[in-house]
Amino acid sequence: MYPPARWADRFFGAAERGVRQLMENRYIVVEGPIGIGKTSLAQLLAERFGGGAVLEVVEENPFLTRFYTDRQKYAFQTQLFFLLSRFRQQQELFQADLFRSVVVSDYLFAKDRIFACLNLDAHELALYDRIFEALGPRVARPDLVIFLQARLDVLLQRIRKRGREYERQFDPHYLDQLIRAYNDYFFHYSETPLLVINTSDIDFVNDQQDFENLVNVIGKMRVGTHHYIPISSKRL
Repeated sequence: MYPPARWADRFFGAAERGVRQLMENRYIVVEGPIGIGKTSLAQLLAERFGGGAVLEVVEENPFLTRFYTDRQKYAFQTQLFFLLSRFRQQQELFQADLFRSVVVSDYLFAKDRIFACLNLDAHELALYDRIFEALGPRVARPDLVIFLQARLDVLLQRIRKRGREYERQFDPHYLDQLIRAYNDYFFHYSETPLLVINTSDIDFVNDQQDFENLVNVIGKMRVGTHHYIPISSKRL
């Protein structure tokens, strides 16, 4: 399904070595809890390497605002909409000629179950799992997953800064539960190469050096799980 690794060299010719290294990871997923900066990093990487960005359109979920008001009542509708929406987007993506360039996504399809386990009761989860298990094998596996981490206080600050109306009264306890669930999921994750990056003390959106350091680390990823705890360039 994938073209040989030399494809990147043919495409870029004499381009910088870091670009060619990254091209070996043609399908990259950026993951992490709410407010971590998944979409921002996915867009920056796609722009840097002349690829495409696959971004989840969260606002299209008609149940999301009500979910944040009453999670127990609207969890199943919200979760099922996200699951089917993500699956449809993945199918459309991979029906296209995806591997002509790097593609960077701001979500991992399998992560949907993190939220399901956190929000659904036992009966809802059993039904959800039947649907998830039917769809999951039909989704392509990434070449690299980047898992972004940050402290709770940092995430709350970032959520407030982006100013989404339905997140105005975001529950810190729920976010803390989500952080723990993400950490547990990726602690046991072994499906693909995994790069874990702590972003608490850096700003890869507004600080060019922080971003360049991330690109350098990402470009070196090959196999296994690696952890990167960067120091902000402002502290050097």
